[in-house]
Amino acid sequence: MIHFHIITLFPESIGPYLRASIIGRAIVAKKIKISFYDPKKFTRDKYGRVDRRPYGGGPGMVLEPDGMLRAAEKALRRAQGKGAEKIFFSTDGKLFDEAMAKKLSKKKDILFICGHYEGVDARVQKILKAKKVSVGPYVLTGGELPAATLVDAISRHIPGVLGKAESLEASRVSSPDVYTRPEILEWKKKKYRVPKVLLSGHHAKIEEWKKRTAGA
Repeated sequence: MIHFHIITLFPESIGPYLRASIIGRAIVAKKIKISFYDPKKFTRDKYGRVDRRPYGGGPGMVLEPDGMLRAAEKALRRAQGKGAEKIFFSTDGKLFDEAMAKKLSKKKDILFICGHYEGVDARVQKILKAKKVSVGPYVLTGGELPAATLVDAISRHIPGVLGKAESLEASRVSSPDVYTRPEILEWKKKKYRVPKVLLSGHHAKIEEWKKRTAGA
């Protein structure tokens, strides 16, 4: 079982997604576990404030290190052993891909540090020796969506998370174009047909079509 530890100011923003569908079933089946750590509950500020003005000027606010580090400390104490993977979401990080997802699926504990506003004090990443990871060449308002993306992609590689049919599909060549009934769809006086090869029953030709449309 993988235990995902997510440090975030807004656990309610991704909690419902992670409790639904395949990921939700994986939690119930104890294939994965997800815990949230809100820095506001760990800060020493009596008002629960965790954001401050950045040194050197600039727009927005930066999440201060104390609450983030204390939250991380709590998560790492709960981790099994000292082998927890620590991930710090950053636009200059290594681009997340399927190979990374497969590698991370072998871990027992993974810690995600989700920034917000203008980001997290850089010393948090340095102190924790966390790996910088990016989900793409764009900027999001927070690290919650990247965390949910990684949980989803990593969990698919854990035995038993996907059903038999889904596992079979994952092991085959998949085309980005998929079709189901009806064979002929009529929409606004136009007809849209399923490619004939998919109706042929000729498995070799179907696999060839899938490879071609998948760009293989």
